[in-house]
Amino acid sequence: MSDGEVHCAVADGVARIVFDRPRARNALTWAMYDRLAEACSRIADDATVRVATLRGTGGNFVAGTDIGQFTSFASPEDGVAYELRMEAVIAALEALPVPTVAVLEGAAMAGGMMLATVCDIRIAAPGARMGVPIARTLGNCLSIANTARLVAALGQERARRVLVLADEISADEALACGFVAQIAAPDSIEEALAAVCRRLLANAPMTMRVAKESIRRLRAAASLDGNDLVRLIYGSEDFRIGVRAFLAKERPQWWGR
Repeated sequence: MSDGEVHCAVADGVARIVFDRPRARNALTWAMYDRLAEACSRIADDATVRVATLRGTGGNFVAGTDIGQFTSFASPEDGVAYELRMEAVIAALEALPVPTVAVLEGAAMAGGMMLATVCDIRIAAPGARMGVPIARTLGNCLSIANTARLVAALGQERARRVLVLADEISADEALACGFVAQIAAPDSIEEALAAVCRRLLANAPMTMRVAKESIRRLRAAASLDGNDLVRLIYGSEDFRIGVRAFLAKERPQWWGR
């Protein structure tokens, strides 16, 4: 399966980021994370960009990180390095000086859920599914920074359900709790996105930039060092069991160690 691609095109003040690996539901490879980081750098440096949108191909947003890449992990430090690499990309998207709009179709899971969470506005298709199901699928963990983002976006109790029960959130629930701004049918989602972009393009850029950064700093002020927790997970036998089971399409049998 290919490494996939992340496209970024700019026109009429809007940067359009597209995740393009449809056969894998746009699960992100290391190369795709690198391309996303490059796209964020390009957008941050382009004074003509006033809005950025994110969308996946093939009817899905992003199904997470490609799990096959975890087979090379040999120590807890590999997990810390992975979370730091993820944080660099997610933080770059979160810190963009322009409003970001995510279009959530199909799966927006794990890493895809976190990319959606750091966007400013989310539009969902009726069948969109959001979540971080790692407690039942892989046995890894979120960084403490990503946990803080999820709690800020969903509320503590709903975030607990997502992380501990591995519940998925439907488009309707996401709308009810404010995680998505609107639900749009597949044949009207493009116009819904265009309408949001028009509103953002008409607003004061500096006001929106300061509002975004103020919210980001408030969230970041609560972050703590959680590398000890990451080491605990990525050094565990359960994590190795989870990766093998996921790739074999089997149900993992956890040992708690």
